[in-house]
Amino acid sequence: MKIAVFLADGFEEIEALTVVDYLRRMDITVDTISIAENEEVRGAHDIVVMADKVISRLGAADTYDGLVIPGGLPGATNLRDNQNVIDMVKKIGEEGKLVAAICAGPIVLERAGLIKDKKVTSYPGFEEELKDSIYKQEPVIRDDNIITAMGPALAGDFAIEIVAYLLGKEKAKELKEDILYSYIYEN
Repeated sequence: MKIAVFLADGFEEIEALTVVDYLRRMDITVDTISIAENEEVRGAHDIVVMADKVISRLGAADTYDGLVIPGGLPGATNLRDNQNVIDMVKKIGEEGKLVAAICAGPIVLERAGLIKDKKVTSYPGFEEELKDSIYKQEPVIRDDNIITAMGPALAGDFAIEIVAYLLGKEKAKELKEDILYSYIYEN
């Protein structure tokens, strides 16, 4: 299993890196993908990350079982305005594979045409940009192969929902125990 996490300058660090961390803990291969021409990506809070790959250099062998779009500004708008990202999101979504977006990230799904009549959420204030969806102000929503979440405080819940989607509820439960989520929130 292989998941892509897109990174653009201005991405929300906790939303991207929590997902990468939690998925890798569960032995899921994760590639962070820069949309710039180099691997270095600067987050919204000036944390510089070295991506695993660059989108323009992805080859035919770079196939993914799903992808994740973090929020953050201008990260989410940079992703939304990148045609390579839109093409990949559309292709993966139309194949019925996982497409997950958090915070402002669902604007990318709107641009790709994947959320028509789907239940989604986002950071408050982005509802108007998600006009084709059935917008709900809920922490994390899964509608078929689309997972969305509201924002940074929900990065862990978002990642856990992705694990549940990819590996099942038992594996998500293992992850919750490993990170002490169960100890804090379920006791």
